[in-house]
Amino acid sequence: MFFEIPQNLILIAGGAFLVGWLLSSISWALKSKIRAKKRDPRDDRIRSLEAELRIAVSESERSGETVKKLKKELEEAKDDQVKRDNVISHQQEKLEVFAVDLKDSVLKTRELRNELSDRATENIKSEVKLREVETELEVVQASTDMIATGVLDYSLTSEALQEEVNDDDALDESEASNAAT
Repeated sequence: MFFEIPQNLILIAGGAFLVGWLLSSISWALKSKIRAKKRDPRDDRIRSLEAELRIAVSESERSGETVKKLKKELEEAKDDQVKRDNVISHQQEKLEVFAVDLKDSVLKTRELRNELSDRATENIKSEVKLREVETELEVVQASTDMIATGVLDYSLTSEALQEEVNDDDALDESEASNAAT
């Protein structure tokens, strides 16, 4: 080598290096313990804020997913509501048409009932007239039969009627004079 170093010097330099390294390790260990004991409260505050930030970010992500789900549900609910509104309005239109038809049917039924009652009244009147005509016809037929057979003699009947009318007039006059007194 370039020059010869005594062996003692090498051992002393190696020992000094080893001692220096041990002392620096010890001093570093002591400084870290002192630093650990004297931690800055701002560091603790920063760490707690960072932890709160991570929690808030994870909650925000969960809330964002929840909001997306709720928006989808809201859209589906709005679509369902629109469909229901359409169905309801369609049914109301049908109901209005049925109500109008019902009113028309009721009016027509009333008109038909009135017409039927008028016809029934006319039918009854015509039946009564028919019976009167039949009765008169029977009377006329009977009187013709009686005249034809000679049972009925008008000459006797007219005199008897005259006498009855005269008797009735006399009674009416006597009743009138009794009523006047």
